[in-house]
Amino acid sequence: MLKKVLIANRGEIALRIVRACNELGIKTLAVYSEADEQSLHVQLADEAICIGPAAGNLSYLKADRIIAAAEIADVDAIHPGYGFLAENADFAEQCAQCNIKFIGPGKEAIVNFGDKAKARDMAIHAKVPVIPGSDGTVDNEKDALEVAKKIGYPVIIKAVAGGGGKGMRTAHNAVAFVKEYNNARNEAEKAFGNGAVYLERFLEAPRHIEIQLLGDQYGNVIHLGERDCSVQRRHQKVIEEAPSPYISDDTRKKMGRDAVKLAKSVNYEGAGTVEFLVDGKGDYFFIEMNTRIQVEHGVTEEVTGVDLVKEQLLIASGQKLSYQQKDIKITKHCIECRVCAEDPSRNFAPCPGEITLYYSPGGHGVRIDSHCYSGYTIPPYYDSMIAKVMTYGSTRELALDRMDRALGEYLIRGIKTNIPFSRAIIRDPQFREGKYTTKFIEEFLERVPKDIYT
Repeated sequence: MLKKVLIANRGEIALRIVRACNELGIKTLAVYSEADEQSLHVQLADEAICIGPAAGNLSYLKADRIIAAAEIADVDAIHPGYGFLAENADFAEQCAQCNIKFIGPGKEAIVNFGDKAKARDMAIHAKVPVIPGSDGTVDNEKDALEVAKKIGYPVIIKAVAGGGGKGMRTAHNAVAFVKEYNNARNEAEKAFGNGAVYLERFLEAPRHIEIQLLGDQYGNVIHLGERDCSVQRRHQKVIEEAPSPYISDDTRKKMGRDAVKLAKSVNYEGAGTVEFLVDGKGDYFFIEMNTRIQVEHGVTEEVTGVDLVKEQLLIASGQKLSYQQKDIKITKHCIECRVCAEDPSRNFAPCPGEITLYYSPGGHGVRIDSHCYSGYTIPPYYDSMIAKVMTYGSTRELALDRMDRALGEYLIRGIKTNIPFSRAIIRDPQFREGKYTTKFIEEFLERVPKDIYT
């Protein structure tokens, strides 16, 4: 078993890892920026070391400082959480060179799946369905236009690196394509230091479905069902649920088998997520694999009873998976709403500042993952998500009713949040019927009066 783990992250995921380590008897080291000195994970970890100024590129993205802290504190593993260095292959390699276990897959898997064009090629090799697109990257306008014409408009231009919707543009004709192609390349270069892009046919209004995986060092891989992440704004997930109210049992089984097949083809270790788009006919297509724990992992934990973070720690300790595929049963329905410090009345602009009053909901069937408390100041330097509300029950209707109640009980004063916006979606008849796609929020904002959610 691991003895001490450095948590190379912040916020709610850092606190989540501290708690999992505590339950397993593993000591924890929190690293933090100057802006996060009062964060809960810093206060609850066994040890804490400041690694730099507030800005992420001067602290949480400084691999050398994190490695130095690990060596000073004599840890034997680093958990990267999500974001920051979680999918940085060089950081994983540095950990290995320093004889520190990186809690996640090896460098090769991170490199291959981090490059979306390579990931697509691996999916094709594993005979997992992919969306028609370019063979690798397209590096100039002329070639890109020819490929786009061959694929057929509309097409989506995607950066091979990064995520979060950056370096991603859609074109419905050749005139728009040139502008969007260059926009995508420029944005990707600025965001990731890599302007390479590839092309795919654009599915007009698909569902975004992801399959949760776990793999160990001995070639064992299982899936834990799917999550429906279709409710998005600007390619950022807002609400997730499991199981999906859209896909059939047959499709669910096939997607799970394909995800496992892809992971086994690269001897995948740790937690990972294979993401698919599902069209109106129910056909699904691989889009990418995330080689880390996901923000929405708690949804899967609640419907399966499997503690994914603990499994990560056990796998990193050299143990075999605690479960076989036959052990995984979906016993409940769970919905998650992300709570963000943002102002819906100002186009969801970030809203950092001091929380003067914080009261989180509770009761049966409610889970809150958050690092916030009364008096805590949300810094302006990081992602605006400050909490995740999960509700679960024996049926989707019960989970929805509990979410409505929980969001109504949630009190956060001193800043603006998107809680009223999420509650308006939960109450929306179309959403409650499960009739939504990745265009849902775009259409919701057009048809619903603004005063309902501001």
